[in-house]
Amino acid sequence: MSNAERISGLLELTRPGNAIVAGVLTFTGAFVAQGTEVVAYSESVTLAVAITILATAAGMVLNDYFDRDLDRINDPERPIPRGTVSPRIALIFSIVLFIVAGGLAFTLPVVATTIALVNLFLLAVYTEFFKGLPGVGNAVVAFLGGSTFLFGAVAVDQLTVPVTVLFLIAALSTLAREIIKDVEDIAGDREEGLNTLPIAIGEQRALSIAMVLLTAVVLTSPLPYVIGALGKSYLLLAAPAVSMMFYAGYRSFTDPTAGQSLLKKGTYLTAIAFIVGRITVVV
Repeated sequence: MSNAERISGLLELTRPGNAIVAGVLTFTGAFVAQGTEVVAYSESVTLAVAITILATAAGMVLNDYFDRDLDRINDPERPIPRGTVSPRIALIFSIVLFIVAGGLAFTLPVVATTIALVNLFLLAVYTEFFKGLPGVGNAVVAFLGGSTFLFGAVAVDQLTVPVTVLFLIAALSTLAREIIKDVEDIAGDREEGLNTLPIAIGEQRALSIAMVLLTAVVLTSPLPYVIGALGKSYLLLAAPAVSMMFYAGYRSFTDPTAGQSLLKKGTYLTAIAFIVGRITVVV
């Protein structure tokens, strides 16, 4: 096994696409909070984005380390089961990423440091302690996803109502999507002995909870416009985005695969609505 193959395997473990997307969401939180003035906080924003990417990568690698036995059956082409990266090296790599991300976090404002440390802790213990708890593991993933926006905002010392609403929308929609994904994977999860929310309470009840969460998203989304923090451009983009998300929940009752995919797209479109709304307010 060449060094190039080992390095490539380590990079694959980090799931770089997911890590970079998380970094972009952190930047989005900073921009929605500060608008074009975010340039004045470029050092803090760069650090916050880097910390998010490193922390996400660390969590991904650690998840592969703990799931290595399952991956030998379900996903044998992952770097650990195919022998590109040893479990010991993967664990060390994850620990290094966690340490670097945690160290960098102390260079940010205290609230940002606190969020970073809480998220690093949750990422470190998620697979072993939360992943198998029905609903709880979903909630942890939802918080981690939504908090990227909060982290970006507090990194530039500006937690605004639009950012808070964006956090709520992202967290609630991610929680709904995680539940729908569990419905999608229910057959395989039963076979592996997992106790997800749909297994614990039934598919229809779980999907009904997802619909309640998405209803809360729809009701929350107009708030930045109502209080005058964002203008009509935000509302014009957010309305179809959250409508798509609500429809995705309805679609999940008959096709959870299509529903959760559509819901993910709606979440990203909502984030774009916040960005456009912030730009037009600045202009």
